[in-house]
Amino acid sequence: MHRESFVLQWRATSFGTALSRWITKRASAQILFYQSFITSSMRLFLYFSMIFYFSGTGNSKWIANQLSKEQKEELVFIPDALKNGALEFSLQADEKIGFVFPIYSWGPPEIVLNFVRQLSLRGYKGQYLFFVCSCGDDTGLTQQVLAKALKNKGWECHAGFSVTMPNNYVLLPGFDVDNKELEEKKLADAVSTVNKINASISRREELFLCHEGSMPFIKTRIINPLFNRFQMSPKHFYATDACIGCKRCEKSCPMENVTVVDGRPVWGMDCTSCLACYHVCPQHAVQYGKRTKDKGQYFNPNQSTRL
Repeated sequence: MHRESFVLQWRATSFGTALSRWITKRASAQILFYQSFITSSMRLFLYFSMIFYFSGTGNSKWIANQLSKEQKEELVFIPDALKNGALEFSLQADEKIGFVFPIYSWGPPEIVLNFVRQLSLRGYKGQYLFFVCSCGDDTGLTQQVLAKALKNKGWECHAGFSVTMPNNYVLLPGFDVDNKELEEKKLADAVSTVNKINASISRREELFLCHEGSMPFIKTRIINPLFNRFQMSPKHFYATDACIGCKRCEKSCPMENVTVVDGRPVWGMDCTSCLACYHVCPQHAVQYGKRTKDKGQYFNPNQSTRL
């Protein structure tokens, strides 16, 4: 009797263990299924209001944050969307769609235009669409360039604005960051400018307030293509002996193009020339050939290094 009881108990225990494993396996599979379902649903159904943005040194991220708070819209970081393949979004009838980005050589960054080309907006029926760009001085014909890219998708751009922010481009002769006094003035003035932009967007005003500057055609149609072709290479980036291996350059790169190996940063070829790695270095150890010698650094004081 004792032996039979032992056998029965052993069989029951074995059955219980097997059943427990089966239930655990089924539960794990269901969890993975629901995680996948939720992720897909988020892409199609949760982002009813959205602002797509790109930022390198934090100026455009700050603007995007101010718009998101006032408009109560979701923020979508363009590099993450491209990396994760999250390129399809559903729209409500009263949707507002925004794009926020910095000006690169008097035009939208190539990564923004590439994103627009791949983006899918389900349920688009002429909803209010706007853009806000940050620039150190002027925008050139950015409005025309972006409007054409959107029109190629069958979308109409209803409004566009520019916000003057501190300069951060330092890779060409004559280009450097602003002095501290001008930097602080630009940051202070930007607050009221963005407040006015928020008011216009809330009213769904159809207007364009972009500071084109002088000779916009030459800057955007001639200089910008040359910039995109010849000034986007990361080949000249290097770290001096002042590098402490802190990995801030690696963490700040929006393209995940910088990897610290054996205590020193190594650059890949997927670079947008945003210069986050240069500006965020606490030792000023990141340099670009001889072009950045004695140049300053800038990172938006309201933003963390990971955008």
